[in-house]
Amino acid sequence: MKPRIAVLGCGYWGSNHIRTLKALGALYAVSDVNPARAEGFASEQDCLAIEPEALFARKDIDAIVMALPPQFHADMAVRAVQGGKDVLVEKPIALTVTDAERSVKAAADNGRVFMVGHVLRFHPAFETLKALIDNGELGEVRYIHSHRLGLGKFHTENDALWDLAPHDLSMILAITGTEPIEVRGEGAALLDNLSDFAHLHMRFPNGLRSHLFASRLNPYRERRLTVVGTKAMAVFDDVEPWERKLAVYRHAVWQDSGQWAFTTNEPSYVAVGEGMPLTRELEHFIQCIETRAEPRTGGEEAIRVLRILTAGTITHTGSSSREKSAAVLEPDPSR
Repeated sequence: MKPRIAVLGCGYWGSNHIRTLKALGALYAVSDVNPARAEGFASEQDCLAIEPEALFARKDIDAIVMALPPQFHADMAVRAVQGGKDVLVEKPIALTVTDAERSVKAAADNGRVFMVGHVLRFHPAFETLKALIDNGELGEVRYIHSHRLGLGKFHTENDALWDLAPHDLSMILAITGTEPIEVRGEGAALLDNLSDFAHLHMRFPNGLRSHLFASRLNPYRERRLTVVGTKAMAVFDDVEPWERKLAVYRHAVWQDSGQWAFTTNEPSYVAVGEGMPLTRELEHFIQCIETRAEPRTGGEEAIRVLRILTAGTITHTGSSSREKSAAVLEPDPSR
């Protein structure tokens, strides 16, 4: 019997969770501060509509998926795990590291599964890319850069960095296996005092460097992660069709008589099995509920992502629309 899962938050992304959980046979209830919205989804999906205040004490609910504005995630997650529910919290799980740590600790103290919606970790193209890296196909990874650009969405509480970068940071951390020791951020605010364009520059303990560019005010969509290794380079481009989403470039660079020489080669496209990342993510969540296994995208990873976001966040003033930040991240011995 599948676990009985409720979705708290019936907005744009919450509605995707609702429909996907229904298809997986695990949707039990929906909940939203707008009762009419919840009732509409309940009628459409043939499930219960439960008011948020009543949700946490229900004994007939095993787990809650939270797709709320991020400022509400921590408090709701704490209430859920204290009520005996496993949780999947959408990114970002909080707006401060302290709140993220509070919710993750509450889950551990209450023996509950705590998973975070870093959905691209479940993309078949990224899983294939990670396997190539782990198998040494790219050699030693020396540089990673990601571009996540588009028009919108616009939020009043979190900027382009916090809205768009968690996915890429989760993938970068999965590849590097460690936190950066230095983070430098740049941002530009055009619409208000929140960054519409954001850059992160990161340095890792083994010398690996990484750069991330996120924009919510861009005329075209770009969803690209590039990994540069000593043997080959790989590009995961989620805008491309399935047969071209993962490309490997086997360029060569060497020195000849004191001069640099290089050759370029056409990309080879790696076969990737098609599959919806959200479906795979929720299947993983259900499996973790059933087996009590630690999720692939657990709370500790989410805290690491928030530490990077915090270090690279720009606070804009009325007199300046472009600012910089720099921070050296002290390693946390508890992680």
